Amino acid sequence: MKSSSGPDYTVTEASADFSASLPSQERERVQGELHKFTRWLGLHRKTNALSPLDIASYSEQLTPPEAKAIKAFLTYVHKREFTAANLANHLRVKKAPRKAAPTQPQENTPIQMTQRGYGKLETELATLRSQRSNVTEEVRRAAADKDFRENAPLEAARERKSHLEGRIQEIESTLKSAVIVKQSQRAAGIKIGDTVTLCDLNSGRQLTYILVDTREANPTEGRISSSSPIGRTLIQKERGQTIEIAAPAGTFRYRIEGVQHETS
Repeated sequence: MKSSSGPDYTVTEASADFSASLPSQERERVQGELHKFTRWLGLHRKTNALSPLDIASYSEQLTPPEAKAIKAFLTYVHKREFTAANLANHLRVKKAPRKAAPTQPQENTPIQMTQRGYGKLETELATLRSQRSNVTEEVRRAAADKDFRENAPLEAARERKSHLEGRIQEIESTLKSAVIVKQSQRAAGIKIGDTVTLCDLNSGRQLTYILVDTREANPTEGRISSSSPIGRTLIQKERGQTIEIAAPAGTFRYRIEGVQHETS
């Protein structure tokens, strides 16, 4: 991979550098979690654009073992001076509760989605399915080399196939349980699908977000998860209200300047 200065590094490039610095067994163990993290942040997002609130929001969904991989990556990124601060300090992971007695699993729990988000997932699913035969052929060609001890192409091909199949299964499961949010179903206050304009009371800067389900979240497009700290706080709030979000970096205060409701 070509060399870049720190400020120009994307999270994808930084993740690849970090993975390459690890022993093969460790690299294989953390690869899946790194892939999810970089996809959530935005594959082409610059490392110097990451914020403490990004990390705090993502860490809400992590288990301690998953957080360990992300913390190591963020520490590495800071040591390489790709970020000004060590964002690993802003990981906040809830302790896993004690295992309770087994209960009947809940299947097909409804997932609220916007029409746009549903359509994007359908398009992505079709694209991924069309790549299956090519990826399978890559594995077959790489496996033709009988020396499996140092067969980097085979390892890379298998990893790509694993990611592909995992993402396909994830999208299929989401679409199966998806319920499109409609205007007629709405109650008062901010809901999934709404576009919200906030004023940062500390800096005066205006921010615009679209509130979506976790599976639609994409910070580079301003689409934030309803289960993130800021997303949870916005639910059912109204224009003119002031909200506070507590994060390891401190307390963030915003005023809700405007709300545009989803019209699908």
